Amino acid sequence: MQGNGIQQIAGVQFLDRELARVIEQGLVDVEDVLHREVRGDYEFVTETSLHLIDAGGKRFRPLFTLLAGQVGPRAGSPDLVTAAAVVELIHLATLYHDDVMDSATMRRGAKSANARWDNSVAILTGDYLFAHASRLVADLGPGAVRIIADTFAALVTGQMRETRGPRAGEDPVAHYLTVVAEKTGSLIATSGRYGAMFAGCPPEQVTALRRFGEIIGSAFQVSDDVIDIASETETSGKTPGTDLREGVPTLPMLYAMQGSGVGAARLRELLAAPLTDDDLVDEALGLLRSGDGIDRSRETLGEQARAARAELALLPECPARDALASLTEFVVRRTG
Repeated sequence: MQGNGIQQIAGVQFLDRELARVIEQGLVDVEDVLHREVRGDYEFVTETSLHLIDAGGKRFRPLFTLLAGQVGPRAGSPDLVTAAAVVELIHLATLYHDDVMDSATMRRGAKSANARWDNSVAILTGDYLFAHASRLVADLGPGAVRIIADTFAALVTGQMRETRGPRAGEDPVAHYLTVVAEKTGSLIATSGRYGAMFAGCPPEQVTALRRFGEIIGSAFQVSDDVIDIASETETSGKTPGTDLREGVPTLPMLYAMQGSGVGAARLRELLAAPLTDDDLVDEALGLLRSGDGIDRSRETLGEQARAARAELALLPECPARDALASLTEFVVRRTG
């Protein structure tokens, strides 16, 4: 709870107390569905599935689903909770798989599943969550099933595109933005689309909330990229230079390496591989902070924010739209 009676959940500000109460109750209901769905006859698979569910997280995707649902005339539809649980199960499944691909050891402050057990267990747990998401979405009708199938395809395509890297002659920045739209934006877009659909919004509002979700999802990733480099301390919750150490090319890096000066040339040399030496990480951070990559990334973030606001302008005036507008400002503000 913030001052002046303003409540905030995962970056969303709620000026309307009743809306905040409805969303909070919806998130409680989603949590109940998540716990109920993953319980099975085999105790071990239940344990591994609950590992990340119980580790917490912002639950941003179900929050967005529920909030988008408050724009439509059927805001009390039980399908909204089901849809919100579906997108969160899919998100959690991708985290299990991502940790295997990245050889991660920690997730949400706890040991990752692959570190606690092994890669096979983590992969199978992710598959198990995908299966339960598929079972749940079947209750929402063939249209919802088709949408989630398209979302699966986008998630996998984005991961494959990132793994392979840009083709010869392809603009690395355009490649990066496509990856982000597929890997991050696509599921958040589906969250907004589901919320609008099952609340009975007209097609143009469903489209607006889908587009808003894709834009804001991509913007969150860009803002994370900026924070990873610009943050001087660990107060952001992420150790500065993490992406450098993991060899992940981010937007500020790509922009900075486009330059023709000595600093850009040195960055291209440093970032040719993951950096394991702390001194080299510090050198790269210094070059990135003194170059124009961060400022250009913030400009891109500003463009995304303007595009997000344009989609919200297509929605009727209501407390839910105001809450979504606050999310747009939060994404920009969090980069400083």
